[in-house]
Amino acid sequence: MGVNNRLAYYQALSGTLSLRKVYNFVMVEAAYLLSRIFRKAILAGKPWAASIEPTTSCNLRCTECPTGMQSLSRPGGNMKTDTFREILGKLSPDLIYLTLYFQGEPLLNPHFAEMVSIAHAQRVFVSTSTNGHFLNDKNVDQILKSGLNHLIISLDGLDQSTYEKYRVNGDFQLVIDGIHRLVAARKTKKSRSPFIELQFLVMGHNEHQMTQMREFAKTAGVDKLAFKTAQVYNFNAGSTVIPTLKEKSRYKQLPDGSWAMAKAIRNRCHRIWSSVVVTWDGKVVPCCYDKNADHQVGDLLKDSLAAIWKNRQYAAFRKQLLRSRSEIEICRNCGE
Repeated sequence: MGVNNRLAYYQALSGTLSLRKVYNFVMVEAAYLLSRIFRKAILAGKPWAASIEPTTSCNLRCTECPTGMQSLSRPGGNMKTDTFREILGKLSPDLIYLTLYFQGEPLLNPHFAEMVSIAHAQRVFVSTSTNGHFLNDKNVDQILKSGLNHLIISLDGLDQSTYEKYRVNGDFQLVIDGIHRLVAARKTKKSRSPFIELQFLVMGHNEHQMTQMREFAKTAGVDKLAFKTAQVYNFNAGSTVIPTLKEKSRYKQLPDGSWAMAKAIRNRCHRIWSSVVVTWDGKVVPCCYDKNADHQVGDLLKDSLAAIWKNRQYAAFRKQLLRSRSEIEICRNCGE
């Protein structure tokens, strides 16, 4: 699938680089390596990756998503274009990779394509993730014109019944039509971007469709298919969401019948050294598992990135992570 587009993906990524960004990348990665070796939070450079949240709104009610379950405890809203410009301006000198997504459905922000264009103009590689319900003619045209590099489309089933068990309120055929529309439009415009990736969360009710999903991805003309493990919030008691395929499950059942993470939680995390997550209203949190911004470490609408990156809250979080990551609640269900 999409060999030429895979090459275009890496060409676009390399095209964002500058001497400053490469130097910063090396400094960040070296600091992380030294931190792991000496078990001490050593910091150098600034984050080379970031996630920025366009909106907390979503049309679906996915059963293991805080937005879908309407359990987010922080205020919700849409990021304004001026807010995005200000935040990106503080990140972009060293930023290589931007994920324009955190919670919510990004295409529900009416200024989404404009945000992509702004980042693209600043030589930042831009990726996003969508549930695929808004890939209409207008949005597809705007996406192709915006310079979006990477588009992940979630598709967790190949019929309405299977699909809607997790993607509650979802319309399977609408997503399929959107995928075909995007692939066809990209071909018509003879464009190699965005790189189109289908993402299939493997769960107990859909794991039987994995082979069928591989065939669909080939015929649909997408560039990549990724089978991902599903996060289950209250996994201790087990869940029908957990697949029977051990290699596609984050969890394992213990002899006493309880459940635990399949992999041990190690006292390290690359994300905390290499990236930041910014909510729609400018709050900075350590990573994408902090859905409710319980570990807020700063506000990019008030402070500089340099001040936030090295402040006491961030330093304390990194120190605790290296000492005992399992004591941090948001880390207990992370597969890194």
